[in-house]
Amino acid sequence: MLDETMIFAIQEDPREAEEQSPDGEMMQFLIFKSDDLLFGANVEYVVEIITNHVITTLPMVPNYVRGILNLRGQIIPVIDIRLRLGKPCQEDSIAIVLNVNGTQIGILVDSVAQMISIPKDHILPAPANNTQKLISGLYSLQDGSTMMVLDCVLLVES
Repeated sequence: MLDETMIFAIQEDPREAEEQSPDGEMMQFLIFKSDDLLFGANVEYVVEIITNHVITTLPMVPNYVRGILNLRGQIIPVIDIRLRLGKPCQEDSIAIVLNVNGTQIGILVDSVAQMISIPKDHILPAPANNTQKLISGLYSLQDGSTMMVLDCVLLVES
């Protein structure tokens, strides 16, 4: 039987890797878009990206939990980032499967942009009034846009 999922190989933007941190510690992030906002997930948590997925809805769960995904026999809960941020959902979405401390979770996003390497000390702290508690930092990209660092650990624990 043919596996109907598509997995992307994300190319790293070489321009982003040119910056060097004084201590030399670099971090890699997968940048994705949700409701015209740019987020970055630390690649150490990213398992795969799936474009063709079927989500089974569940009763009596928070509205941002869209259901579960059966990925090659493994059942993975799926969170819609748009709904988690209080925005309307979008039917055409991409699932990113994350593995955080042995727990797999899927997140639905609008699109996946690129993978970048950035100096760890260039990430700014999240705003104090971060009511969603999903953002652990901010980073200004070379094109002038701002990437919000998704706190994958808090996403799984909340």
